[in-house]
Amino acid sequence: MYDFEDKPELNITPLVDVMLVLLAILMVIAPNIVYEESIKLPQGSMSQQLSKIPPVHISIDKEQNIKINKDNYQLHEFMDNFFLYSKKLDLKATVLISADKTLDYGVVMSVLAAVKQAGFSEVSLATNG
Repeated sequence: MYDFEDKPELNITPLVDVMLVLLAILMVIAPNIVYEESIKLPQGSMSQQLSKIPPVHISIDKEQNIKINKDNYQLHEFMDNFFLYSKKLDLKATVLISADKTLDYGVVMSVLAAVKQAGFSEVSLATNG
């Protein structure tokens, strides 16, 4: 019959040691593996260049005088005049509004509303700092 004293044993320690060494090698090598695939990109149009659209600067002083780039307007006539003025501008241009900090919030919001109604989508309010 079988002798229970000569029972075969499975020593798992060498197996764990080998697996830890392989894991350490994999962890060191894995970040350095680079997959490269050759891609042929289509040629772009070299004659067509992006044109930089000049921004529109609107400044409001404490007497509620409004200056658009180099043209001066009063607040009460700004709404209609800006709509007409915007016809010669690119609606994709960025509008930068600078206002005196002593002005009423409603004055700045009315100017902002006129800019939005004229069709501009990129509007920024300038601050110090």
